[in-house]
Amino acid sequence: MKRDKKYIEKLNELLSSYQVHYQNLRSLHWNIKGQSFFELHLKYEELYNRAQVIVDELAERILSIGASPMSQLKGYLKTSPINEIEVTKNGHDGVNYILTAQEDILKLEKILLNQSEELSDEGTNALMSDLIREKEKTNWMLKSWLDK
Repeated sequence: MKRDKKYIEKLNELLSSYQVHYQNLRSLHWNIKGQSFFELHLKYEELYNRAQVIVDELAERILSIGASPMSQLKGYLKTSPINEIEVTKNGHDGVNYILTAQEDILKLEKILLNQSEELSDEGTNALMSDLIREKEKTNWMLKSWLDK
């Protein structure tokens, strides 16, 4: 596969987004309070564990196509469209953050899905397809939780 600089930058932008999102999820997990504590404490843990796996998959994918993954916090914060969040104790605020962040990540994944197809990068294309499907389902569930 021909290495495309803009493509690698977009992959690293997605990696950065997941790294910032991961830390935000950890913060939500640590700081949740109120009647939804038990269910959201578990859900946040599930989500940050999954984000951690995805970070590793993305970094390894970038390496497998002959490029270097970003690996410094300052780079993540500069590159990610997702910002660090303030300490959030309210469950609705936390779930709303997750939905917003995941929509931003979903946009990147869809761009990369199209780019990977154009570049005949089947491995990245399959990964993006899986991440998109998973995220769309998670977002539907979180939206349903907010409507209860």
